[in-house]
Amino acid sequence: MGTIELYDVFLLGALGLVAYFIGNISPSTIMAKRQGLDIKKEGSGNAGTTNALRVMGKKAGAITCIVDILKGVVAALIGLLVLGNIGSYFCALCVFLGHVWPIVYRFQGGKGVATAFGAVLGVNPLLALISLAIVAIVVFTSKRMSLGSIVGAVAFAVLAVFLEPGFFAFACVMSIIILVKHRANIVRLIHGEEPAMGIFKKKDETETTETEEGETEDE
Repeated sequence: MGTIELYDVFLLGALGLVAYFIGNISPSTIMAKRQGLDIKKEGSGNAGTTNALRVMGKKAGAITCIVDILKGVVAALIGLLVLGNIGSYFCALCVFLGHVWPIVYRFQGGKGVATAFGAVLGVNPLLALISLAIVAIVVFTSKRMSLGSIVGAVAFAVLAVFLEPGFFAFACVMSIIILVKHRANIVRLIHGEEPAMGIFKKKDETETTETEEGETEDE
């Protein structure tokens, strides 16, 4: 029995490592490089969906978002298939960490929202979809993606208590990291200085606040 438990520990560690490196996959960095750009030196310098959209356009933004979500789903499902719920929970956290702090890219990743959503989707689809609905409501009422991401990060951790209790501790770690990565956005929101998303702005407003968006929400 002890041998099996030790084996499971090593297997869990191996799965976590695989999930972490799945998280290291950065579609925005790869696409930017093909265009002769360094995404870390463009826009906000973030490797997330919003900066990819800002720097390379809608197609690149969509691809980045989809890939970031999928890598979270894949990692969580691999963990689930191999070691059940605990494998899924651990891999969800590790793929998220791999996205936020990728060793392949000198620990310069995104803020983790899209990958966190994908990971939670792999762990518990209902938890992920309810959290997404909350994010959507906040975004469309506030016109600020950063606020939606912040509220969503808190919401999914709270919801985990009721929908996936075993995942609660992992959800709390992910939620705290997302909040820390959004600390600049939180300060701007408190002072009423966080710009609205470009899709909610009029053409003239978009032009005058273009430089401000360089520091806003990136996933």
